[in-house]
Amino acid sequence: MDQLWANRAASAEAAIATRHIRRLWGLPGTQLGVVAWPATRQHRLFGTWHYWWQAHLLDNLVDAQLRDPRPERQKAIARQIRAHRLRNNFSWVNDYYDDMAWLALALERAAGLASVERPKALKKLSEQFMNAWVPEDGGGIPWRKQDQFFNAPANGPAAIFLARYDRLRRAQQMSDWLDETLIDPDTHLVFDGIKGGSLVRAQYTYCQGVVLGLETELAARTDDPEHAARVHRLTAAVAEHMAVDSVIKGAGGGDGGLFNGILARYLALVATTLPQNGEDDAAARDTARSLVLASAEAAWQNRQVIDGMPLFSAFWDRTAEIPSAAGGQAQFVEGAVNASEVPERDLSVQLAGWMLMEAAHGVAEA
Repeated sequence: MDQLWANRAASAEAAIATRHIRRLWGLPGTQLGVVAWPATRQHRLFGTWHYWWQAHLLDNLVDAQLRDPRPERQKAIARQIRAHRLRNNFSWVNDYYDDMAWLALALERAAGLASVERPKALKKLSEQFMNAWVPEDGGGIPWRKQDQFFNAPANGPAAIFLARYDRLRRAQQMSDWLDETLIDPDTHLVFDGIKGGSLVRAQYTYCQGVVLGLETELAARTDDPEHAARVHRLTAAVAEHMAVDSVIKGAGGGDGGLFNGILARYLALVATTLPQNGEDDAAARDTARSLVLASAEAAWQNRQVIDGMPLFSAFWDRTAEIPSAAGGQAQFVEGAVNASEVPERDLSVQLAGWMLMEAAHGVAEA
């Protein structure tokens, strides 16, 4: 079974490599993901910069290296990291804490799992998160600098990183803040955030994913049984409200293209990493595993095949639509990227499909 998913993950990786990965401005020793396919000239010149999409491309490359270690891919990981800093004006940081958290997670995994180490970057990013913690303002860490929006998309991944980076006490404080502030008492799902003291009640798949990831890391790293109990509760809520027939719901293209993939990544973490101390742990692991595998099977069956390689749908329970160069493009509006007219055009959607195949391989192998 795991060989089947290894083959599918390899196909997804090949599709991204062929359609999206290019040198940054033709510079040797670099690579980034072109954000659309078919691409415009501006896309190919990396005139558009989606920092967090590139961080997920890096994270997927680490997944692939874990599945099938190769010296060439290790070099690709180093090229991706180098180009990221270059395109980001010779800097690791930007104004968005969620962006920086995704990069920090990918860099930490690149160091630990692929032996591509950037200790200065990790130190710099960890300082960003540690210094942004403002309980006196109602947070949490904010979504972006000089902002009063404290949300799950920033606090979740930043806290996962801090847990892995040996800042366990702060990660626990952040998990308690999330649990006290953003859990819906009715559905037990995670709300988006809190702004000026008011709840922003939107519920996104990836917010569930990062809280699952955080609580799983803390369940594995501490003696506090509360973290596993939160995983049990949230896994059940995701199965009930965030999936149809065990297939994780899609959120279209643009930034939303990554949401379902991120949930799949952290469900896979639950399935493989949640300590097994009793029946509730086993049930949560089984539920997480079946959500990943059902979603992956649906996404694979609903793919299009172009030049022998998969094109994944933004909605894993529907057939993928083949994009053209003529359709409307993704646009950056108020700190977020909206979808292309055909969401399958967006790199985010294809990264999520690949992420899901790697997740399925991870849980099938475990």
